[in-house]
Amino acid sequence: MGGMRNETLAASAALVGRLLLASLFLLEGWSKIRGYGVAVAYMERFSVPSALLPLAILVELGGGVLLAIGWQARLAALALATFCVLAAVLFHANLADRNQVLHLEKDLAIAGGLLVLFAFGPGPYAIDAGEHRDRPLAPVSPDRGR
Repeated sequence: MGGMRNETLAASAALVGRLLLASLFLLEGWSKIRGYGVAVAYMERFSVPSALLPLAILVELGGGVLLAIGWQARLAALALATFCVLAAVLFHANLADRNQVLHLEKDLAIAGGLLVLFAFGPGPYAIDAGEHRDRPLAPVSPDRGR
């Protein structure tokens, strides 16, 4: 009985984690649409071509939706992890500014969480859960890492 409860708890945690990650990207993508001019100015301040803004919005909104519903979640997680690392390096590289260091750390931590999702899948409460797509990419043995 405890095993079933643990599986349900793990499945629920995977769903809530996916939804929390997705919400970040959905809100940020939407804010870039609503404040397009502000987003362009911010990008240009860091010498990032504003022509990349539509791609950034697409990655955030598209990836966020895919994470939320759990379809192609591994691909979305990998794309969003890459996006986070690029954002960290391009926009938060001023290590003399404690606020920028904090943003850099957050972006890298979010990328780390997304890479875990990429490695282990979206969990059973996902469209991708069918056909065993939620299994780890490589078998995990209990002896690994000892």
